Amino acid sequence: MRIIFVRHGEPDYQKDCLTPEGHIQAEAVAKRLANEKIEEIYSSPMGRARMTMQKFADKHQDLPVKILDFMHEINWGSTSGKEIPLEGHPWNCVNEMVSRGINICDSDWKNGPYFYGNTATENVEDIAKEIDGWLLSLGYERQGFYYRNLHKDDAQHTVVLFCHGGSSCAAIAHMTNLPFTFTCAAIHMPFTAVTILRLDKNPGSLCTPVLEQLSDIRHLA
Repeated sequence: MRIIFVRHGEPDYQKDCLTPEGHIQAEAVAKRLANEKIEEIYSSPMGRARMTMQKFADKHQDLPVKILDFMHEINWGSTSGKEIPLEGHPWNCVNEMVSRGINICDSDWKNGPYFYGNTATENVEDIAKEIDGWLLSLGYERQGFYYRNLHKDDAQHTVVLFCHGGSSCAAIAHMTNLPFTFTCAAIHMPFTAVTILRLDKNPGSLCTPVLEQLSDIRHLA
């Protein structure tokens, strides 16, 4: 199984849509994905992701399109109304942690001063819970730290998910057992960047995802 994460094109965040440049980028990534043998299309419910997805879907109208509500972009801010550092902005927070020499690989990152009481933390936890249900529907069951291939044959299946930098980092963190603070700091996804995770196709195998490609934007050259 190959899961292709695609970040949306350049957005107008206020209107939650693509800019003219974003539409050009979305066309480019649609062409980039044409030969990936994709069988199913998934998208975040947000406008900028769906508009990016539609460029690909229009060229492959035989493929089913499904919306994953839980893969919306991560929100941030105080859950209690109390002031939190940097208003809880995840990327600013991890950059501040690095500048202060704080370990971004700490497994207890949720209880640190930058993410405790932060809406972003709740969103990341929701994605971690929901992503396993989605993977189970694709034939991979979470068992402990890894995934059991429930398929009865070794056919290689490929799906694409159009979403966001934050929700992608949250999903990848959970699937690979890495702290979100690390993936948030270490994985930078430009607009329409392509990231591919591959799970073992052998029936019955217990596996961890392999990072086949990370933040590829060669289609924008």
